[in-house]
Amino acid sequence: MSTAIASAFPHDYEAAATHMVTVPWPSPAGAAEQLCAELESANILYFPQTPFAIAPADRGTLLGQKQTSAAFHKNVAYRPAEERVTGLDKSESAEAERLRAILRSYSQNAAKFLGELLPPYAGKWKLDFASYRPIEERGRSARVHARNDLPHVDAFPTRPTGGDRILRLFTNINPSQSRVWITAPPFAVIAPHFAKLIGIPRQRSKHPIAKALRRAGRAANFPALRRSAYDHFMLQCHNAMKEDIAFQQSASRQRWEFPPDSTWIVLTDCVSHAVLEGQYALEQTFIISRHAMVEPQRSPLAILEGLAGYPLADCL
Repeated sequence: MSTAIASAFPHDYEAAATHMVTVPWPSPAGAAEQLCAELESANILYFPQTPFAIAPADRGTLLGQKQTSAAFHKNVAYRPAEERVTGLDKSESAEAERLRAILRSYSQNAAKFLGELLPPYAGKWKLDFASYRPIEERGRSARVHARNDLPHVDAFPTRPTGGDRILRLFTNINPSQSRVWITAPPFAVIAPHFAKLIGIPRQRSKHPIAKALRRAGRAANFPALRRSAYDHFMLQCHNAMKEDIAFQQSASRQRWEFPPDSTWIVLTDCVSHAVLEGQYALEQTFIISRHAMVEPQRSPLAILEGLAGYPLADCL
């Protein structure tokens, strides 16, 4: 379900593309490493039918959910480590408790499924936020850096990964409408351009005072001081991709449609992606250890360190 969109961007941007891999479930024995390799090659794992149960009553509650009007909330988020839900007008209401239970169940089921599907990653991840996106994406107003409809790679301002990977599992629970994505050239292709545009990250100072300041920042939980040079670059890259008019207008694109009750899995730190249309989607994010990769040379960290010529993951 991909449609190529013509490109006038320089031909080197068209050297690679994202592919969709339709996966049967249960998947064939011995397929796990190949599936991991597909993800690490900037491809999408696609399941025409969601491979784990979502109770009809839970779907009904979610489809009736109205999102808060606050501009900075674009979804309802469940934070497993804190057992709380954000993005609601009344976070302590009975409605919030019901949503917390639904999203907790989705999060647990998604984690169980992923562990069975991809054993090389199982137990080597941090369970990050689960989210519910009840708003129609088409025409949604947002500032440039918050727009979902501009191709970008993911980087979280408040949750640096230190070179670990961002894997996201999506489910379309809309009863009638597909969720429409586009993908642009993956990180392996665009990295040299944006490294030149942004500048290769500099090595962290090894001076004792500089290291002590960074340790103090980490202890105080200041996100900016917890970021490695890699994290700083990826956050800048996320923003620069959305700001780069030539890239947004002319880079080659593919269009994907994810029908109702389908699920797909993507390493969104290497897949340049955007969502154009769709309402009512669930999502679970995993931060996968970079040491769990089956092809570590394909990771954004390895690609960026290859361009820099020195390590970039150390945040101290």
